[in-house]
Formats: sequence, structure tokens, C-alpha cells
Amino acid sequence: MTKRERVVRMSVEQPLWRALTGYRVLTLLYAIGLFASAYEDYDRPGVAVAYYAVLTVWTLATLPRVQGAAACTRRFLAVDLAVALTGIVLTPWVVTQGHIDRGGSTLPSIWTAGSVLAYALKGGWRWAAFASTPVAAANLVERGHPARDTVHNVILVWVASIAIGYVVEVARASERTLARALEIEAATRERERLARDIHDGVLQVLAMVQRRGTVLGGEAAELGRMAGEQEVALRTLVSGGLVPASRVSEDEAEGAVVRLVEEPDGSGPVDLRTLLARYAGSRVNLAEPGAPVELPPGAARELAAAVGAALDNVRRHAGTEARAWILVEDEPGEVVVTVRDDGPGIPEGRLAQAEGEGRLGVAQSIRGRLRDLGGSAELFSTPGQGTEVELKVPKVSPGKAERR
Repeated sequence: MTKRERVVRMSVEQPLWRALTGYRVLTLLYAIGLFASAYEDYDRPGVAVAYYAVLTVWTLATLPRVQGAAACTRRFLAVDLAVALTGIVLTPWVVTQGHIDRGGSTLPSIWTAGSVLAYALKGGWRWAAFASTPVAAANLVERGHPARDTVHNVILVWVASIAIGYVVEVARASERTLARALEIEAATRERERLARDIHDGVLQVLAMVQRRGTVLGGEAAELGRMAGEQEVALRTLVSGGLVPASRVSEDEAEGAVVRLVEEPDGSGPVDLRTLLARYAGSRVNLAEPGAPVELPPGAARELAAAVGAALDNVRRHAGTEARAWILVEDEPGEVVVTVRDDGPGIPEGRLAQAEGEGRLGVAQSIRGRLRDLGGSAELFSTPGQGTEVELKVPKVSPGKAERR
């Protein structure tokens, strides 16, 4: 079946970049408003108007630069910080001394914090500390002495920017960890799916060749021995598998990239009875409802395959003369399929031993399938009284239930 690859992008910091974009525009308007409300405090208002014109053009023209880490280059950050520092240094030359003594704002006012925050989002707390230092020095020079309100504002910008930079670093580390976990989960599920398919086909054939070769003897015995060796090697490979390296986006602002392989659900529900009908025979009795038992295509196929795996175990362990019964029950919220045989049963501890040896018939072909569907598989066996496997599948997959 054709598969598709889905790319999932995760980015905790992207909303911070959008917030910074809005912050720069709002603080520009705020700085201009302060100038208009305290116009009489300016000895050289023409210089202030020229600076605000430059600041307005620069802010609006560079909005695309503060929408992500990729566009926010080091050169842009340096020029942006220089524009803020220029406004701070120009303030004593433009305003009256009374404005400075009263603790009036500098020309760029709190717009300066936007430049420092851009450093924090781009490079973390170390970059934020680097950008905060010249801003602190410029504010102290503008005031002429370390007044309480000036020191307070400097420390506030310093602490806030460093804290945001640290949060960004933690968010990036968390994204990488989550990306790795999701990819390991996707690789594990894919490995389990392959293990089920291999168990249903290749491993069964190799095991049969080994048994038949041993019975026939001669050259066939050697062929059976080789088939047995290949079966063990293939089981080991399927049980272990390899987990690919995590893939992370080159642009950290876009977040980590995880590629998940999934199968399409198909166009509509499938009647489970049509998939189970092929298992009915002289020694397999199928009991089913009179009405269709509808399930999503993927769930119906996996449930039918689990039933087939259970019947394979009956033929393999209970013998070709054993009888089996399949009972299908269509409950309101789930579908229950029971497979029962009249074989000798399973000795206590045999399933755990088989799984430890890499024989994944029950662990993967049955329980693994049902677990992926959000269902369950229960096995009941008493030595001398046969085995019963109860398979339960919800009618709505967990993913779709959450989306509703």
C-alpha cells in the first residue's frame, strides 16, 4: 500500500518572535507619543523629529527580520542595537536638563528593550547579557550619574532579557528531546509492523522448511539446518532493529522536524466479516452477526491479520487436526473477536520464554497489532483444555476520538 510521509514542525519560540514584532511597533508608537506629550522639554525638537523618522522607517522596514531566527542575522542585530544606542546618547543633547533630572525617558524609550530581546531570542541568555551591557552603559551616561530609577530600569532590562534567553535555550533543548522521542516511537512502530509482516510470511516458511528438512533427512536436512539458522538471524534482526538518527531543522526558529510514516485510512469503513470469511473451513468454524461489522479499513485489516496469526499458532502448536472457533461480537463501542481451539493448551511461562527467544508471534503479530489500534489482546490457556484469544478493538481510533 502506498505510504505518505508527514512532516511535523514544532517550535515553542516562534510565538515569541511574533510577540517581538508587535512589541517593536507598539513601543515605537509609545516613544513618539511621549515626545508629543512632552514637546516643551525638547531644546532641539527638530533633531528628535529626524530621529523618530529614522526610527519609524527602520522599525517598519525590518519587521520581516524579527519574524524568525533565520532572518535575524548578526549584522541586523548590530545595526538595530546601534540605532537604539544612538537615540540614548542623543537624548542629553536634545532635551532640557530638567527633563533628565525628572527622570524623563530617552528618545527610543522602551523600544530599546526590543533590540536586546532580539539578541535573547537569537542566541540565548549569553547574547542577551552581551546586548544589555552597552545599553546599561549608555543609560548611565545619558543620566550623568547612577540614579535609582536609571539603575532600576537597567537591571530590569538585564534580568528580563537574560531570563527570556534562558527560556529559549531550554525550549530548543526540549524540542530536540521531543523530536528524538517521537522519532524513536515512529521507528519502533515501523519495526514492529515489519516484524508482524515477516512473522506472518518469511519466518513461517523458514520454520516449515526446517521441520520438513529434518524429517526428510539427507540433503534436505542440510537445507533445513540452513533455513533454521536464517530464521534465528532474521528473528534477531527483527527483534533488535535500528533507530535512525534524529533529524532537526536547520532553522531553529522553525523547530525540530520529525518525519512520520503512516498509512492512509482509505475511503470508508470495511465489513470485518468479509476479511474473516477466508479463514472458515472444515476445522475452523466462524460465528458472526447477521449485520455488517464495520471498522476503519486499517483497523479491520490489522484485526483480521491478528486472527490469522492466532490460527497459525493453532496449526503450529496444536496440530493440523485441531479444531478452532472464531466468534465475532459487535458491541456498541467495540468489536470483540474470540479465537478458541481444542488443543493441548500452552504451558505456564512458555509465552515469556518464546518472546525472550525472539519468537514474536503473540507479542507482535497479535498483541502488537491490537495495541497499535488502541485495543487489547488477552490470552487464556489451561494445559489440556485448549487456548482462547480475545481480541478487542474500539470502533473509533484514539487519534480520531481526540480530534472530535
